[in-house]
Amino acid sequence: MTVETLHIGFVALIDAGPLIVAEELGFAEEEGLRLDLRRAPSWSMLRDMLAFGQIDAAQLLAPVPIATALGLGGAVPRIDALQVLSVNGTVIGVSRGLADALRLGGHVFDFTDAAAAGRAMIAAAGDGGLRLGVPFPFSMQAELVHYWLNALGFDAARGLIVRTVPPPRMAEAVEAGEIDAFCVGEPWGSVGVERGAAELLLPGAAIWSFAPEKVLAVRHSWAETNHELGGRLSRAVWRAGRWLAVPGNRATASELLARSSYLDLSPEVIERALQGRLLIAPGGTEAATERFIEFHDGGASFPWRSQAGWIAHRLALRHGLDPAMAAETGKAVFRPDLYRKFLKDTGAPMPGASEKIEGATDGPVGVGASQGRLILCRNRFFDGAIFDPAAEV
Repeated sequence: MTVETLHIGFVALIDAGPLIVAEELGFAEEEGLRLDLRRAPSWSMLRDMLAFGQIDAAQLLAPVPIATALGLGGAVPRIDALQVLSVNGTVIGVSRGLADALRLGGHVFDFTDAAAAGRAMIAAAGDGGLRLGVPFPFSMQAELVHYWLNALGFDAARGLIVRTVPPPRMAEAVEAGEIDAFCVGEPWGSVGVERGAAELLLPGAAIWSFAPEKVLAVRHSWAETNHELGGRLSRAVWRAGRWLAVPGNRATASELLARSSYLDLSPEVIERALQGRLLIAPGGTEAATERFIEFHDGGASFPWRSQAGWIAHRLALRHGLDPAMAAETGKAVFRPDLYRKFLKDTGAPMPGASEKIEGATDGPVGVGASQGRLILCRNRFFDGAIFDPAAEV
């Protein structure tokens, strides 16, 4: 097998783990690949690096390929998602000043109750609005925050001042008084706590318990003309995600991700995030979240078109597009057809369907699979809503 070098872009987050592990632990080498991993300082730069051919593939925010297909964010060539790299892994944090205001209003920081935390945030914001940092306008962080606050009766379009802040700069933005709160992927929320600038209010999973966060993305033209390479890359990354899902591997993974060429942070803060065992306030208050981040279990890597449909539906509502048309357009860029083709010989469980009702399962549930046994994880929205992709057509 000819060794091929693929240029892969990433942003310094724990959910870049499958790409880093694939290269560092030999999963890529087993497929005859060398992954030239290139760190980008922001999501806008990474999207453009991929779209205009400077790299072959990238870790991307799940909504970016969908927003691109809907014509949001400028004229960019179509981008496809070959698989989901990670589910969840985000936190909502607040400045120390806002944390004090929330406590004065009676809120108890328990890191679990999205409804109570949201009502407290709305009350604290008052008429002055809320300045909130997200890593990119088209991100799961932005969608979750808008969904969460709107569901509680807050007009986010009027009362939320959203500012784009690259993840590694989020703690600095809080310290500088540029934002009051943030939603960001780990470990950058924890970095804010470590620096004494922030407290953590919620995990993103408290809003949607199984939200697709990052995807393995390629240009559509590349996906259609490089099936052999795409298959090799997909298998290497999938095996790396399966390795990351083993609890006993987290210490090793933390050491790898901590290297200066990747996250350039202490292994301890990375390991806590991988374990879902986070310090939510300076001084040692700790909270644990089940499935804080998931790389493999529960069909986490499968690119469900219903997930893409939910994202597209939310984007359409916020940007004045036709929701049904947007949902169909968005679904097309999540590629379960290529996932099945590329991973058929790995033993990966393959669901019989490519869509499901999102938000409908309270606990583990088995679903029909063409190979292997697939047990889906809990999939609930905090307000009990469901998203039926068939009803949106």
